[in-house]
Amino acid sequence: MGSRVELFAAIRRDERVEGLSIRQLAERHKVHRRTVRQALESAVPPERKTPVRVSRRLAEFKPIIDAMLREDLDAPRKQRHTARRVLARLVDEHQAGEVSYSTVRDYVARRRPEIAIEAGKQLAAGFVPQTHAPGAEAEVDFADLWVILRGVKTKTQLFTLRLSYSGRAVHRAFPTQGQEAFLEGHVWAFEQLGGVPTVHIRYDNLKSAVSRVLVGRNRDESERWKMFQAHMGFDAFYCQPGVDGAHEKGGVEGEGGRFRRNHCVPMPKVDSIAALNDLLAAADAKDNYRRIANRTRTVGTDFAVEAPLLRPLPSSEFPTWLTLEPRVDRYARVTVRQCFYSVPAKLIGRRVRVRLGACTVTIFDGTKQVAAHERITVRGEQSLNLDHYLEVLQRKPGALSGATALVQARASGAFTQAHDAFWAAARHQLGDSKGTQALVEVLLLHRHLPAEDVIAGITAALRVESISADVVAVEARKNVHPDGPVPLGLILPRVVDLRARRAEADAEVPVELPADRRPLPSVAPYDDLLTGAGS
Repeated sequence: MGSRVELFAAIRRDERVEGLSIRQLAERHKVHRRTVRQALESAVPPERKTPVRVSRRLAEFKPIIDAMLREDLDAPRKQRHTARRVLARLVDEHQAGEVSYSTVRDYVARRRPEIAIEAGKQLAAGFVPQTHAPGAEAEVDFADLWVILRGVKTKTQLFTLRLSYSGRAVHRAFPTQGQEAFLEGHVWAFEQLGGVPTVHIRYDNLKSAVSRVLVGRNRDESERWKMFQAHMGFDAFYCQPGVDGAHEKGGVEGEGGRFRRNHCVPMPKVDSIAALNDLLAAADAKDNYRRIANRTRTVGTDFAVEAPLLRPLPSSEFPTWLTLEPRVDRYARVTVRQCFYSVPAKLIGRRVRVRLGACTVTIFDGTKQVAAHERITVRGEQSLNLDHYLEVLQRKPGALSGATALVQARASGAFTQAHDAFWAAARHQLGDSKGTQALVEVLLLHRHLPAEDVIAGITAALRVESISADVVAVEARKNVHPDGPVPLGLILPRVVDLRARRAEADAEVPVELPADRRPLPSVAPYDDLLTGAGS
């Protein structure tokens, strides 16, 4: 287009300056006189006409193709004719071997929307731009988020709450989309934002909130969800089911994908869900400096306007967790959502209180917390703490070598190489049973002393070839107070390296002692007592 503009400008300039005729202008610029006349009439070159090509080979098959496309109007979306399927049927059923795929493709692409309009079908949904008042509305949704969790590719659920005015979003990862995660995600988001939207929050029909979809936007809501809304002071707005409803909360629908692409590629490598959420919180803080689309202000700037207009948080806490009361089985486990969690063996046969959170399972005996586990979601999986079985292992030491709790302790790093070395040395000197009992005594020290100090005590004991739990305890306490004053009543005897002491004894030169010239002791007075001579 640019070259024809320059050509037209040159023709008009030559005619204006030199007064050349149409023939002369055509000869100078080597164009047809028709082009010269067009340039003199207008400085804007006319658009090129696209020739209408008629496919004579396809002409006889057009009514057949139209019939196939009309059948698709009532067919399921995933079972409609593609251009390739149309061509295949033409060849098989109508011997259209000379018709090319590109010809059929172009015709189907043009006729399909025309046939839909002829049948009165809505071709495309229309949308109306929306303006949201500051602090008034928000949107919530879950999205899949894959991470490398302790070396294993794992799918987590990314909770997202996005304010409609500023675009400020809060993200939180959970193992599941359960109601505990749904409620806990709201609480976390409201705390980060410093308030609650004043009008409503938009949702699709999540099972955590909606028990049944009724006519229109009416929904049967779960009782806990109703209580949560009343406690926090907001209303829920439910979008239409399906694709149409997704457009009603398009901000959060696009936010999940944007956040994953920008902050979770490549997949995050973490050791726990808590560590993953620390990364997500840092990413949220970074997003305060981004600009949405063609806005001139950052998200953080708009949120500064919106934050004071949010409704203040309630003063009391809402229990987002679920409370259960299972019975402890003979393996010292409780069953929660078809998963198993260990408790101290002394609670076998008793009922305990379980607080089921989104990411944690906390177990109480009365008011005392007796166990805490990271929540697992795979049916039949177990989370076992080796410490809970130590009293049983004192009576049944042979069960330790194959214990599932030991396998998990090794995998988590709680049972270290130092523990294994102590166990091997104890079994070598005392035998399997006694040696395992000695190890159990050492493991009991973890209940009162930090793990690193107990490991330091084990290392010191092995260095002097001792397998005594008392020696480990002494050295562990010395590691707790390496330089400071020893607390009253804490006796720290010196552990002697026996090998070094033997070497010192071998190297010593014997000393010649002086002769003892004292008289030998006599027992004669005792003889006098026996014979009565002294009476």
